Amino acid sequence: MSDQESPKRLAARKRRSEGVVSDFDGRRLSLARRLARKQRTVLARDANVTPAAISQFEKDQARPTLPVLAQLSLALGQPIEFFRRGRPIADVPGSAAHFRSLRSTPALTRDQALAFAELALAVIDVFEQYVEFPSVNLPDFGELDQPSDSAIAQMADQTRRAMDIPHGPIGHVVRHMEANGVIALRLPRHIDRGVDAFSTFSSHRPLVLMSTLKNDRARSRFDASHELGHLVMHRDVPPGSKVVEADANTFASYLLLPEGEIEPELPRRLDWEAMQHAKKRWGVSLRALAYRAHRVGIWTDSTYRRANQMLASMGLPEPGPLGPPESPSILGNSVSLLEQHGTQLGELVHSAGFSLDQFRLIVDSGSDQGLRMKVVVSTENK
Repeated sequence: MSDQESPKRLAARKRRSEGVVSDFDGRRLSLARRLARKQRTVLARDANVTPAAISQFEKDQARPTLPVLAQLSLALGQPIEFFRRGRPIADVPGSAAHFRSLRSTPALTRDQALAFAELALAVIDVFEQYVEFPSVNLPDFGELDQPSDSAIAQMADQTRRAMDIPHGPIGHVVRHMEANGVIALRLPRHIDRGVDAFSTFSSHRPLVLMSTLKNDRARSRFDASHELGHLVMHRDVPPGSKVVEADANTFASYLLLPEGEIEPELPRRLDWEAMQHAKKRWGVSLRALAYRAHRVGIWTDSTYRRANQMLASMGLPEPGPLGPPESPSILGNSVSLLEQHGTQLGELVHSAGFSLDQFRLIVDSGSDQGLRMKVVVSTENK
C-alpha cells in the first residue's frame, strides 16, 4: 500500500477534521432534493460526495460537515439554515396521494409534487398555531367496491348536504372546500408540468393541489370536484387505477350537476345556444353537459357522437369562456389577519426553521391571485 493517501481519502480526512453539523436534519435534505427534482447520484456529483453518503445523510445515519452542507445548500438552492433541525416535516407517501395521471407521471416528477405537498402541510401546521382554520367536515364513505352510478350520485348529494351546499349551481367549489376544512393550493409553475392535479388525506387536514396550466374556470371547478371525490370516497383506496379515477370523474359530474336538477335544462336535441346557457349557469364545460345528456338517455349515441366531433373541431379552450380559474384564498387571508394583529410573516418563518421564500411560495399558492384579505372564508360566492 502506498504511503501517500489518494486525493479522495485526503478530502474525506479534511472534511472529518472540520467537524459535523450536529443539528442536521436528513428529512429536510430529502425534501430539498426532491423539490429540486434531483436523483441522489446527481446531487452526490454536485456536492462532491458519494451517492451512499447522500443516502446516509437523508436517513440520519451520518451527518455532513459544514463545508459539505454548504455544497449541498448550493446544489439544492436552499439556505443552510433550512437543513438544521426545526419543525418536523411529515411524509406524504405516494400510496396516499391520488394523481390524475399516476401511471404516466415520471417518478421524479411525482416525488417533486409530493415534496411540495409535504412542505405545504408543514407550513400550514405553523399557521394553525396562530390561526384557527375551519374544522374538517367531510363525509367518509369508506372503501367501496365498484359503486354504481346511482350510488355515486347519492354520495355526491350527501356530500353537498354535509358541506352545506344549497341546491342548484355551486357558485365557488374551492371556497366551499376551504369552508369545510380542505386546504386547496395551486401548484407553483416550477413544478413539472407532468403533474395535473392530486389530493391527499395523509395528514390531519386534507390537501388538494390544482394545476396552474388550465386557465379555464370550468376545468378548474371539475378538477376540484374530482379531487373532492377522492377525499370522500377513496381515503384508504390505493391510487392510480382507471376505475378509481373514473369514479372520481362520475362524482364530480354529480356534484356539479345534481341528479334530477340538470336534466330538465338539457336540450333534447343538439342545440348549442341552449348548451351555452346551461354552461354559464352551472359553471361546467360543454363536454360535461354533453356527457350527462348522453349518460341519462336524453341524447342518442349518434347525437352524442356528433356533439363530440363538433367539440373536437372547436378545440380548447371551448367557446363561451367562464372567466379565470377558481383560486384558493385561506392562506393569503391568514397572513392578512396576522399582520393586522401585529404578527409578521418573518416571525412564523423564524419559529419553523423555513426560509421566507418557502413561506411565500406556499402562501402565494393558497391565495386568491396573490391578494390578501380577511381570514374568514367568504360564502358570498358560494
